[in-house]
Amino acid sequence: MKKFAVRLSKNIYQPLNVPDTITLKHGDYVLVRTEKGEEVAQAEYICEPIAKAWEGKEPEALPLIRVMSKKDLDDYEILKVENERAFEKCKSLVQKRNLNMNLIDAVYTFDKHKITFHYTAPARVDFRELLKDLTQEFRHVRIDLRHIGVRDETSMLQGCGLCGREFCCCSFLRNFDSINIKLAKDQGMPISPPKISGTCGRLLCCLNYEYQTYLDAAKDMPPIGSGVMTPQGIGRVCSLHFLNDKVAVKLEDGKIKDYTKEEIEMIDDDVNNIDISGTNVFDEMIDETNMDFSHLEDKE
Repeated sequence: MKKFAVRLSKNIYQPLNVPDTITLKHGDYVLVRTEKGEEVAQAEYICEPIAKAWEGKEPEALPLIRVMSKKDLDDYEILKVENERAFEKCKSLVQKRNLNMNLIDAVYTFDKHKITFHYTAPARVDFRELLKDLTQEFRHVRIDLRHIGVRDETSMLQGCGLCGREFCCCSFLRNFDSINIKLAKDQGMPISPPKISGTCGRLLCCLNYEYQTYLDAAKDMPPIGSGVMTPQGIGRVCSLHFLNDKVAVKLEDGKIKDYTKEEIEMIDDDVNNIDISGTNVFDEMIDETNMDFSHLEDKE
């Protein structure tokens, strides 16, 4: 029996509880019941990687109300237009109140009992007056003003990352782990904001994925700046190549050569006369001495 899932507001997969009496196909539009009410989603087969990731820790399945009929789909198209109108109206009210918040979207539940406005903001927003305005504008509807982070915003808007694939946050990633600049430095990444940050303006989520692998690889490698004996003589380690398991060494004649760990030996000799500044391939990217990277790290 095939299992199905749907993606909701943050493009996160949620398993679907399909009654035996309902016939469901991949791509069908369905109504599901969530904490917000009745929401529209598109049913998708659960692929093997997601099924494996959920083994033993599958999220709670959402109840399926029904597969959407022709009339439901027509009503949904009308609802999309109303979502856009609600968004524009709320946006104008935000500007009127001069609030420092960035409205992301406006979404009615299918039964129109509730409308949710997602927004981002650099600081706490006093939206009490805005809420009064919205209550007057959208009568007999529950209003939910929901603050989200910039990572959540990106997952909702969707797109492709530097790798050319769909953003992790709008495909399989369910939780955002804390990420700091140390992860990029330890992996020998170029410490340049465009290279290590995503569309959201925060450090790439994927910096977490292989971090432990880099730590394990670094255990058997000599520290950068340490003196070593090579087949060509004494030198100093100027960079580490984790992926091919080699060490770049600057020799006394100024040449830089790569060696395997087995080809070099740590020494205690004074080799301070060998200057390795500027030898790392990423040195020319940016001078990080006095740079503050806190804006790339998570504060939310």
